[in-house]
Amino acid sequence: MYRKLRLIIGFSTLLCLLGQSNAQEQSDKKLPLDAFASLPVMTQASVPLDGSKLAIVRATSKDGDYIVEIRPTNDLAAEPVRLGASRMELSNVRWLNNDKLLVEFRQNIQDGNDNYWVTKAAIVNADGKGDWRIPFPKDNKADFDVLSVLADDPDHILLTYDVNDNRIPDVIKYNINTGATQTILRGNEKISGGFIPDADGEIRAGLGYDSATTSLKQYARLLGESEWREIYTNSPQNREEWNFLYFSQENPDEVYVKANLGEDTTGIYTYNIRTGKYSERLFGLESLDVDSIILSTKSTNRGHLLGFSYTSKYPTRYFLDADEEALYKGIEALFPKKVISLVSRSEDDNAIVIRTSSDHDPGSYFLLTNKKKLDFLGERSPLIKPENLSDVKYVKYTARDGRKIPAYITIPKGKGPFPAVIMPHGGPWARDVVIYDEWSQLLAHHGYIVIQPQYRGSTGFGLEHWKAGDGKWGLEMQDDNDDAAMYLVEKGLADKDKLAIFGWSYGGYAAFAAAMRKDNIYQCAIAGAGITDLSRITATLFGASRYGRIYQAPTVKGVSPIEHVKDLNVPLLIIHGDIDQRVPIEQSRLFVDELKKLDKDYKYIELKGADHFSNTLYYRHKTEFYTALLDWLKNKC
Repeated sequence: MYRKLRLIIGFSTLLCLLGQSNAQEQSDKKLPLDAFASLPVMTQASVPLDGSKLAIVRATSKDGDYIVEIRPTNDLAAEPVRLGASRMELSNVRWLNNDKLLVEFRQNIQDGNDNYWVTKAAIVNADGKGDWRIPFPKDNKADFDVLSVLADDPDHILLTYDVNDNRIPDVIKYNINTGATQTILRGNEKISGGFIPDADGEIRAGLGYDSATTSLKQYARLLGESEWREIYTNSPQNREEWNFLYFSQENPDEVYVKANLGEDTTGIYTYNIRTGKYSERLFGLESLDVDSIILSTKSTNRGHLLGFSYTSKYPTRYFLDADEEALYKGIEALFPKKVISLVSRSEDDNAIVIRTSSDHDPGSYFLLTNKKKLDFLGERSPLIKPENLSDVKYVKYTARDGRKIPAYITIPKGKGPFPAVIMPHGGPWARDVVIYDEWSQLLAHHGYIVIQPQYRGSTGFGLEHWKAGDGKWGLEMQDDNDDAAMYLVEKGLADKDKLAIFGWSYGGYAAFAAAMRKDNIYQCAIAGAGITDLSRITATLFGASRYGRIYQAPTVKGVSPIEHVKDLNVPLLIIHGDIDQRVPIEQSRLFVDELKKLDKDYKYIELKGADHFSNTLYYRHKTEFYTALLDWLKNKC
């Protein structure tokens, strides 16, 4: 293999668009805020099964305004077919066959007190000719999902769509050329979703909710049979994980599942639908949950088990198939010290889209053709060069009660001790996977060392670590964050008189809680989209879900910041999107109302038109947010 780099996405035009000169930035020179605040220049690249074409989703402005460009893979310099929309935001593209794509769009609607996202999708020809086909055109609010692209039937796809308007999805076979539909399976009160087709497109698994027992039930059926068999009941009182993954190609009676089955960490097993028996654990780790299985998508052995995946510091693969392992190792050799992902592949692997990333690479795309020719396609953030970014280390520190806590540390250039930012993740039932993290790299670029603790209550590290956070909001969970700060101080990496805490969502809650602790170790706090009233948020998140009220709501207990406003003892910056649907803005507004009654040092910013998650924060939001964040750290800490 050899490397031949070619720029195909109007790179110089985009640099001018973003106000960047052609001069190489020096590592000790601060980048303009636009480098971090601008939305990614490139977000997707993919090929169809025959590998004849390449679709790239790229930005046309700092705010995204994405379009898709389509070129022949044998002539990347050719003028592309360009597709986009004027009113809605292009959000995703996927190939349906070798000549057609599904293009998805979204738009936020604010109608009085109502605020919601509208999604649309269109089937388009890759050559740009002909009309766009809108599935279910008579239904203005058509809500459907692509269940399967039928690789062996290029004219049809499987969709889930509520045909008879009973709020239960059905499975539809949809002709992408004519729009003709055929109902394959009717959803019902027993099996109402979670449909999974096998490699031949037969629906052989589904989920149902049993209101009498408040449980989720997994059903499956044997090949060629119509009878559904209940294979697992998931009670909300049982926190063990059990996930149906896929059907075994080697034995059609068996399915792959990811489950605890009495172990602390999840592992991979097969379950025999006919006998009701599990295999021995096929793959598992002592201190980490597994992620999934790796299956072949090739027509010759579709569904064949190739290996397993899990996440330690980075996503990792364990291969059973020697050919797949050799392919990955060959590509990894081209990109030393990078995390690679084969994001799209042709049937014969003669066209492979590779994405690389690392702590010094926000994301780069390449096209490998005929296993020997490598073309550079573009970068997510071309204004940010490797020398502008900081190293990320993965460590484990010991909390005050002896618990081992994993953490990522982003270390700025220079010599410590540095001013430090403790940045707990959201969730809290989640974990960080820090390859390139925009927020921590922004802060490190401005001289702050950042630690991201995987505090108790985080997922991915076994059942015991996850459940250890139950009812410990603002208590032991908070101690883990403080102990992360002290770990940096003890290692000589952080200045104990320059400690800050910053987080979003649950991380925002943690910043609120930290700002009012006695004997406070922090000099300031920044709470983004944070929770302040635990009783109010449990009603918001779980009010309509009896399962959720039993499953997670009882774990959301501890310190409620709204009850301790008077104890605030460090400067506090509060930031919240005014159309946040996950953590309503009232959570911050009520807290600020209480602050107004007291003589406290705080600042409150509402991001107009911003929702909760990062993909709803646009250039204008990030510019205002990042400016305020850096100013607060500089002048209040």
